[in-house]
Amino acid sequence: MGEVLSQAEIDALLNAISDGSVDEETIKMSSPQKIKVYDFKRPNKFSKGQLNSLSNIHENFCRALATFLAGNMHTAVDAKVLSTEQVTYDEFTRSLPYPTILGIFSMVPLEGNALLELSPSLAFMMVDRLLGGQGMEPAKNRDLTEIERKIIVSRLGKIIKLIGEAWTEIFKVDSQLVDMETNSQFTQIVAPNEMVVVVTMEVKIAGQSGMINICLPYIVMKPILEKLNNLLLFSSGGKSISLEEKELIKKKIERAKVPMKVTIGRAQITVQDLIQLEQGDVIQLNQPIKDSLAVYVGDFMKFKGVPGLFGSKMAVRITDVLTKGGDDDG
Repeated sequence: MGEVLSQAEIDALLNAISDGSVDEETIKMSSPQKIKVYDFKRPNKFSKGQLNSLSNIHENFCRALATFLAGNMHTAVDAKVLSTEQVTYDEFTRSLPYPTILGIFSMVPLEGNALLELSPSLAFMMVDRLLGGQGMEPAKNRDLTEIERKIIVSRLGKIIKLIGEAWTEIFKVDSQLVDMETNSQFTQIVAPNEMVVVVTMEVKIAGQSGMINICLPYIVMKPILEKLNNLLLFSSGGKSISLEEKELIKKKIERAKVPMKVTIGRAQITVQDLIQLEQGDVIQLNQPIKDSLAVYVGDFMKFKGVPGLFGSKMAVRITDVLTKGGDDDG
């Protein structure tokens, strides 16, 4: 707290100014002033605490998004929040490329719409991967074909559903895709000078990356801003996983393909013997004929079995399941 002058000190200061011994400009220069810049054209309507809460909510969304895309495209996916900032709606739309993927979505019971922008590079990677490719993006940006549009609309609707699930901890909303556009000029969901929060996320798919931007207008968020102030989200380590999430992860893991092999036996021979091998020669293995065979899943022995035939094909019948260990390299 600044020093408080006594009445005598105030009188002495006024007398000094009156007789000219102290210059008024000198007093102004010596007095520290705290000036805060305020732009009336783009007032800050979201506090830092509210922006942090929105960032935490969308970190949850990123985890759900990575799980969904990984199971959908059968490859490694990583997603994270890069920034959360407030700008005018006009600034946001002018920063978007053309064409791009814009999903207009509602957040019932909140009034109004919000936007999800999917970068063209990410959209084309998803389409290429879903159609059997390696997830490559085209050499230059272009409009979607009818088939590509149907694929993106389908995935966009499911991604937007995940936004509603991420908001469950603070406020239950039903997020639904309303429409999809590729030109930001046709997506005037609020006035150009209206303040919005833009949450920018990076999504990496099989080594390549793309961006997702979620635009939340102030007029849509206004009824629940107080809830954002009171929000306390814990880290992912302390967050319990619901039964639905566990079941989803289980189903994704069960559909994963893993290599399986049966080792009949091993043998070591000299290079000379290898060169002289002819049809009908016998190589003695280290595996007794009456012993069970080792069955490997990946590089680890998980079962024991006996060889045989299933119809006209060679097969192995499992006789023992290894519940302990299982880390013997094959």
